[in-house]
Amino acid sequence: MAKKFYITTPIYYPSASPHLGHAYCTTMCDIIARGKRMRGFETYFLTGTDEHGEKIQKNAAACGVTPQQFVDNIVNNKFLPLWNAMKISNDDFIRTTQPRHVETVQKIFSKMLEKGDIYLSSYTGWYCVHEESYWTETQVGEEHLCPECHRPVEKKDEPAYFYRCSKYTKDLLKFYDENPTFITPESRKNEMINTFIKPGLQDLCVSRTSFDWGIQVREDPKHVVYVWLDALTNYITALGYDQADDSKFQKFWNDPETEIVHVIGADITRFHTIYWPMFLESLGLRKPNRIFVHGLMMMKDGKMSKSRGNAISAYPLIERYGVDAVRYYLASEITFGQDGVFTPEDFVGRINMDLANNLGNLLNRTVSMINKYFGGVTPDYVGEINPTDKELTDLCEKTIRAYEALNDDLKVTEAYQEVMNLTGRANKYIEENAPWALAKDPAKIENLKSVMAHLAHVLYVVGMLMKPILVTKSDKIFDQLGVDEDKRVYENVHDLHLLDGVKVNKGEQLFPRLDVEAEVKYIADMMAAPKEKAAA
Repeated sequence: MAKKFYITTPIYYPSASPHLGHAYCTTMCDIIARGKRMRGFETYFLTGTDEHGEKIQKNAAACGVTPQQFVDNIVNNKFLPLWNAMKISNDDFIRTTQPRHVETVQKIFSKMLEKGDIYLSSYTGWYCVHEESYWTETQVGEEHLCPECHRPVEKKDEPAYFYRCSKYTKDLLKFYDENPTFITPESRKNEMINTFIKPGLQDLCVSRTSFDWGIQVREDPKHVVYVWLDALTNYITALGYDQADDSKFQKFWNDPETEIVHVIGADITRFHTIYWPMFLESLGLRKPNRIFVHGLMMMKDGKMSKSRGNAISAYPLIERYGVDAVRYYLASEITFGQDGVFTPEDFVGRINMDLANNLGNLLNRTVSMINKYFGGVTPDYVGEINPTDKELTDLCEKTIRAYEALNDDLKVTEAYQEVMNLTGRANKYIEENAPWALAKDPAKIENLKSVMAHLAHVLYVVGMLMKPILVTKSDKIFDQLGVDEDKRVYENVHDLHLLDGVKVNKGEQLFPRLDVEAEVKYIADMMAAPKEKAAA
């Protein structure tokens, strides 16, 4: 398996403040990146913002500021603070207005133009400003509505450069066949083939002249590079492709041993799975290993979005429940790759069921019993004494193997469910062995020691496996177990003797149980509060 790993989020459009849906995608990528680093993979994690286009230009004009001022405000005061609050561990943040990106996009356009993959023509069609997409007469129908967002489209007739998709269509289909996991889930691949490729893939418009907020085409300055050729190339411009220092590009893209994963939303699948591989083919570059299409964060009234006015902010949830609880909810409640519905009831229920009743309860009971029965010192692990000891030890190893395999296959939700299953089994193990009864019988002292040693080991394993999600609380687990800083490393999940004779430190409850009625009301009221409509 490759020991270098490159993961990216889509670059977000800073037309207004980010919401919980943006936080979802970025947090899931962060969890994957943290997990890979923890396990010894050399990892690079990229996110950023896509800052050009007609919609930005219009929004800026409505606010009475320049487009650059508009995007600077939202990126610096909205996106970056949210990533900080969510504890996102990205290695870089690419902005498409940065010189490193602008200059490289101009070079890329020139290369494609020289190769004949881009040509000048004119475009007449129906354009949706919101989706930054052109549509045919058939696609917009008699009502002339965008098939994606159902907003009115406008007729455009302007000179434009086009990318020659027809040249690479057969190669793309062959690549799909040879790389069956390139698009995940597979249903997305079938959708791309049947909806866009089989009916006849048109050449892609890659420049505009009707607005000027974009990257100028050097050979024809009245044109600006159209958003998708501009935006998609961020994945290589951020690494230094065709720049003076291309060391990161050589390490995390050009090396065939690096695993490259793009995580995207369903609404931009076509651009990433059809046009991006074609662009890379044109440049003579390798393609990503996987394009993972995550599901949508839904509300009861449909997709969460800024334009619908139903988006909720992550900040009130973080402030009230802590970043770990919010991160855990996002990873566990919505199966990665599927759509999910946010409700206050599910949020509160997930925290209570998994974090308070299961994990928090296990830690509290174990540390309390070690304090009560052994003066706060964890007994040495001596093997399998009680009837269920071996089952619990075996389950630990099985969970670690499943956790690694599922995470490597990007089945993130399932991976962490395995950890919660182990936690639940450890709570059941307490009931089966009844330590309070063993403590009353001097002849059962070895049995009691074994129970405590096994429980402490499970908690160490759970704390380590949960570390990519519980970015603050995992260390609280280790603090209570008395684990030294230098021993908080992934390799130690297999060490049954790590906690022998270690002094525990009883602390506060890891996740206090929430009052369901009060907290559901708080979140519902927060969701009903007036939403921010635009950035000033």
